[in-house]
Amino acid sequence: MDSELAALAASGATTLVSLMVTDSWTHARELVGRFLSRTGAEGASVADLDSARARLLAPGAVEGTQTNQDIPHQLHDCLRHLLQACATGADLRALLASLQRLANDPGTRPGTVHNDISGGVQHGPVIQSGQVTGLTLHVHHPTASSQD
Repeated sequence: MDSELAALAASGATTLVSLMVTDSWTHARELVGRFLSRTGAEGASVADLDSARARLLAPGAVEGTQTNQDIPHQLHDCLRHLLQACATGADLRALLASLQRLANDPGTRPGTVHNDISGGVQHGPVIQSGQVTGLTLHVHHPTASSQD
C-alpha cells in the first residue's frame, strides 16, 4: 500500500473516532455502513463500530487509556485492510470527505458548558439549553399546611 492510502486510512480512522463521541454518529454510521456494503467488505461491520463507540462512551472510560488508544488503531487497520482487499483510494477519499464535512459542521463539535446559578433559591430543575423539545418535567410541590 502506498503512503497516500496509508495516510487516508489513518485520517479516516481519526475522523471516525472523533465522530463517535458526537451527536453526528448516527449520520456517520450510515455513511460508513453504505461504504462497507458498497465495497463488499467482509469481516468489517457497523456492529463493530457500534461496539467501539460503546467502549468510548462507557462510564469510566478515560481519554488516554489503552482502550481509547486501541480503537483508532483498530479502525486504521480495518480501513487499510479494506483498501488492500476491495476498496479503492477514490472510495475511501469520498468517504473521508463526507466524514470530514460532518466533523467540521459547527453543530457537531462538542462544546464546554459552564453554568453558574445565583440569586435566590431554586426548588426545581434548572435547565440551560439552546433548544429543548418534548421535555416533560414533573415537579412535586409540598402541600401547604392549613392553619385554622
